[in-house]
Amino acid sequence: MPASKRDYYEVLGVKRDATADDIKKAYRKLAVQYHPDKNAGNVEAEEKFKEISAAYEILSDPQKRQKYDQFGHQAFGPGTGGFGGGGFEGIDLEEALRTFMGAFGGGGGRGGSIFDDFFGGGGRAERGASNRGADLRFDLEIDFEEAVFGTQRDLTFPVMDECKKCKGTGSESGTKRETCPRCKGVGQTVSSNGFFHVRQACSMCGGAGEVIRDPCRACRGSGRARARRTITLKVPAGVETGSRLRVAGKGENGMRGGPSGDLYVVLHVKEHDLFKRRDEDIYVQVPVPYPVAALGGEIEVPTIYGYAKLKIPAGTESGKIFRMRGRGLKGVGSFGNGDQHVVVMVETPERMSGKQKKALEAFAAELDDSNHPASAKLRKKAKEFYSRRDTLQKG
Repeated sequence: MPASKRDYYEVLGVKRDATADDIKKAYRKLAVQYHPDKNAGNVEAEEKFKEISAAYEILSDPQKRQKYDQFGHQAFGPGTGGFGGGGFEGIDLEEALRTFMGAFGGGGGRGGSIFDDFFGGGGRAERGASNRGADLRFDLEIDFEEAVFGTQRDLTFPVMDECKKCKGTGSESGTKRETCPRCKGVGQTVSSNGFFHVRQACSMCGGAGEVIRDPCRACRGSGRARARRTITLKVPAGVETGSRLRVAGKGENGMRGGPSGDLYVVLHVKEHDLFKRRDEDIYVQVPVPYPVAALGGEIEVPTIYGYAKLKIPAGTESGKIFRMRGRGLKGVGSFGNGDQHVVVMVETPERMSGKQKKALEAFAAELDDSNHPASAKLRKKAKEFYSRRDTLQKG
């Protein structure tokens, strides 16, 4: 490292008001780029990796970052927040390894990876994070109309809610939680092994930073009790089967005052008898009277917004599809409406009177092959097939 250290925000390429997530993303990107394993023998890359790791060590820790913002590099003596003597003191090696391995498919996640076993469970602990309530899933079936135009639904579901007796503190009335004597309220412990440090949640308080000496008898110190919760959910217009709505803080309450989890509502839309949806487009099958299909005309077609007129050209056959622009729906997050596709089915008249039959017979007698080109084409192809068949059989 040069004698004059660069500003840590400049090293990571972030602004001074960057969020913790912005800092982590910037560090991970640079750590993968300059990691020694990817740059064997490259001294410059090795120095760069040390520099960005030192910057991340300070800026990722809220307390160290506050000191750095106030006093700069002078806030930390030799060997803290950097690489002091060229070694690896102060590096969060767990984070570096997670980042590097994650870039090569090595499982950069927090749960169930080799790092959880190697580093004692879960990486950098956040105070109270282990007391966070569980997220909940609620599957909700709604009608097609509700999915298209939006709706409001009242949902009732079982949940671990705040204990009424201790009001979620987990402590008996008249007592309070105390600062954990092992971690001194930090919620995590740090152990050294050679040239690197390992952080993990405090085993005494579970990362909460506080302990309960006299637990609530009703909830046994958890601060929670079983209950049923009712909320009003607003379903936006344009949702579809599989859409997931997140309701922040409406999952299970956290233990001993920890943050609540979230509620995830997964939607299932009922099939409709008339309208079928494909993305933002609507499909509808419409019967067309035989005379209109033959002579042409105008029919009224149902859309999700009401009836609309559609022109049918003469000679329209069953299966013909007409597009009505903008008559589809507007999906969640889309900028415009989809289209409606009308599938025409020519309707053959039923239960005709004697007079109607005679009129139809007279009409049919006036027709020839020119009026039925598809039938004439079929007969021609069949005739060619039989002719070749007979020639082959005679030979």
